[in-house]
Amino acid sequence: MTNYIKTCEFVSPRHPDKTCDFIADSILDEYLKHDPFSRVAVEVMGGHGRITVSGEVTSHANGNVDIENIVQEIVGPSFDIHVKVVPQSPSIAHGVDEGGAGDQGIMVGYACRETENFMPLEYELARNLCQEIYKVYPYDGKVQVTVEFPSPGRRAVRGEVATPPALRAPSPGRGGKIKTVVASFQNSKSAELLELVKSKINSEEYLINPAGEWTLGGFDADSGLSGRKIVIDAYGPNVPVGGGSFSGKDFTKVDRSGAYMARKIAVDLQKQNNTKEVLVKLAYAIGKKDPVMASVVVDGERLPFPPGYDLSPAGIREALKLNQVLYKETSVWGHFGRGFHWDS
Repeated sequence: MTNYIKTCEFVSPRHPDKTCDFIADSILDEYLKHDPFSRVAVEVMGGHGRITVSGEVTSHANGNVDIENIVQEIVGPSFDIHVKVVPQSPSIAHGVDEGGAGDQGIMVGYACRETENFMPLEYELARNLCQEIYKVYPYDGKVQVTVEFPSPGRRAVRGEVATPPALRAPSPGRGGKIKTVVASFQNSKSAELLELVKSKINSEEYLINPAGEWTLGGFDADSGLSGRKIVIDAYGPNVPVGGGSFSGKDFTKVDRSGAYMARKIAVDLQKQNNTKEVLVKLAYAIGKKDPVMASVVVDGERLPFPPGYDLSPAGIREALKLNQVLYKETSVWGHFGRGFHWDS
């Protein structure tokens, strides 16, 4: 039987897109610190000496939040900062006032038994490697890990998932062999980076700074946009995404809160049943508090949706403590598998 291959990438917090996510969620956190029921939807674009913040905010904290100062503390004084933030549209606010969702959309939650934190193996290997490199090179950078898995029905052989303890991601009943590791980091020397990567992960092939060493990175080299790394923010490219981004949005925006709740339900079912994988999907209509769809697929079989979950935006807020100031912590290193309320 033919083996199959999965690949996942991850980027460092200094990547331009992730810096924009961090700015957006830092703004959200500041509003929530002064008014836990703030309605915030901000987008950030940055690059080449300019940062633009645009969006909608309705909050009692308006007089306490200096968006330009928040941005400047993150990127430094040399950037030209433009802010255009207006109150939430009355048409959207009306539905939210009545407890409805702040937008429509489809949200995805996932959990599997490949790793201890119920995340896909290739995702965990890429994330963990990126974190290890970032400790040495705290700059703009990317990694990518390709894993070859045995086809369904073939038992793993000894030596598969051959990773040292620093990056080990257990795969009960399902082995994997690391085929290729790619690592590109600003201000790194390729020989030293190769040595570092080899000390963290065993692979058949290493591609280190494959386009050559580079010193120009971050906003000096490229532009960034919040919400552009939605696959990295979720479960990697082998699990579907609903399409909505997370950063810069409060709990009424169900593309964030609904995705968090879907992950919580998937983790609960995974723990209860020790299944291979669980996929949860929720869909909402703007202004309506209950989802128009709630589905669960366990090991490829559609099952009745489990009772006992309040899937309204207010119910999700209460269950997952989404009024808390924690969002800038979610904007780096992924939103799942890190011990947040929706992971346990």
